[in-house]
Amino acid sequence: MAALVPLRPKLLSCRLLEQIEPTLGRALGCHPRHVSVGLVTCDQDDALYVALDHATKFADVDVVYAKSFYAGSAHASGPLSGEILGALAGPNPDEVKEALWALREAVTSKIHFVTLEGPGAPAFFPHVIEETGRYLAPLAGVPVGSPLAYLIAPPTEALVGLDAALKAADVKLLKFFGPPTETNFAGGYLGGAVADVQAAAEAFTDAVSSVVRSPQAGLVRPERERR
Repeated sequence: MAALVPLRPKLLSCRLLEQIEPTLGRALGCHPRHVSVGLVTCDQDDALYVALDHATKFADVDVVYAKSFYAGSAHASGPLSGEILGALAGPNPDEVKEALWALREAVTSKIHFVTLEGPGAPAFFPHVIEETGRYLAPLAGVPVGSPLAYLIAPPTEALVGLDAALKAADVKLLKFFGPPTETNFAGGYLGGAVADVQAAAEAFTDAVSSVVRSPQAGLVRPERERR
């Protein structure tokens, strides 16, 4: 597998609303049991989606809002906007504080995009979640605790990579993100046993690397030309 260079995400803002105003809470998607809300922005949307899911494993919170911003962090609306806003809601401030701290530790040490060594390589996200939390599991249509390969890349790299990943292991395409997404990437969730989703993520990475090395490898003169 090609050498990978981590691209660490940055948390750009993190604020706690200890007692959110009820009409605003309902607009965000809060339930009556939700009193406190933590708001987070980050410069990597997929990394934060995984971190939000991670936080649900450590505190009594729910992800009530999580949306990517159009065109990505390079075209953000402000210096603290990044490319995603996420909101975690819980029954009291302590639960939300615990969740935000778990999210912060995950983003700073475990969850990130990668690129390939050398100039001109894209950022992509071949991430394996060994046990999904209460946010991503229902989005993928699997039980909480199920393994998941979360695979994201620019459009051509993503489609070639997904094809390779699905062929490399006993995995199933659970959700497809067709291009263009809000940030003009593509990808999907793949489900299976831990070893299989890991193998799928490795195949995805190798396929992305092959596209970077030979982006026009599909241009081969046919034996018979039809014009």
